[in-house]
Amino acid sequence: MATRQSRTLARLMVSPAVALLLLWMVVPLGMTLYFSTMRYTLLSGNRGWTGFDNYQYFLTNPAFIAALGNTMILVLAVLAITVIGGILLALLLDQPFFGQGVVRVMVIAPFFVMPTVSALVWKNMFMNPNNGMFAHIARTFGMQPYDFFAAAPLASIIVIVAWQWLPFATLILLTALQSLDREQQEAAEMDGASWIARFFYLTVPHLTRAITVVILIQTIFLLSIFAEILVTTNGGPGTASTNLPFLVYAQSLLNFDIGAGAAGGVVAVILANIVAIFLMRMIGKNLEA
Repeated sequence: MATRQSRTLARLMVSPAVALLLLWMVVPLGMTLYFSTMRYTLLSGNRGWTGFDNYQYFLTNPAFIAALGNTMILVLAVLAITVIGGILLALLLDQPFFGQGVVRVMVIAPFFVMPTVSALVWKNMFMNPNNGMFAHIARTFGMQPYDFFAAAPLASIIVIVAWQWLPFATLILLTALQSLDREQQEAAEMDGASWIARFFYLTVPHLTRAITVVILIQTIFLLSIFAEILVTTNGGPGTASTNLPFLVYAQSLLNFDIGAGAAGGVVAVILANIVAIFLMRMIGKNLEA
């Protein structure tokens, strides 16, 4: 049992790390809040306090509504693809077949590729309208190559991001699937339950907690997708593929408006926390069940 002296000593030993972590978070957030109330550009420097004008400018900017909508579409679409695709792949990989170990490694491998690298691979090797693999396939069948990043930029980014996160969802769901009670499955099969009935009444309820974990973790990261957009579409055409992080970057470093960019960063943090609280309250209950 820990004594009072040992608990005090433990707090003293941990306190420097806690203080460092607080500074690590508080200082950038404090500087962002400070700059969000200043009329500060990279061209003219700091021209004094401006109150909440930067927030009003950022929130009334038509690009903000477009970026907010793109962010929501990106998150929901990738979650739908990775959860449904992850369940199907997990069911497939859970079956015994020759070379199972090699196939599992190949399926999980994309998760270890850096976002910038995977975006470059998709941009130059697969979706390039001149020399990409899809362009060659289209010409083989006598069709015109499709310019993915010009005609469907947001959908193209969704495909790239879903390709990166599908292995993560598959790995989590496959691990949960392997803990499913086989005797229960066999008993249901002997009672005449069809494959579909066993899937919806046994498998899906068993995977509920794993699906919740996938949604919670992926949502946190998907709200901050940036590298894939910068490498492939640069937010365009127009604002067709601009999400909130990229809009903050564009406002700060492409338009040189640090004040409005900082205000956008504060808005993005607030919205991300609202989503996180909503998820923890609504979906997190499954983890406690």
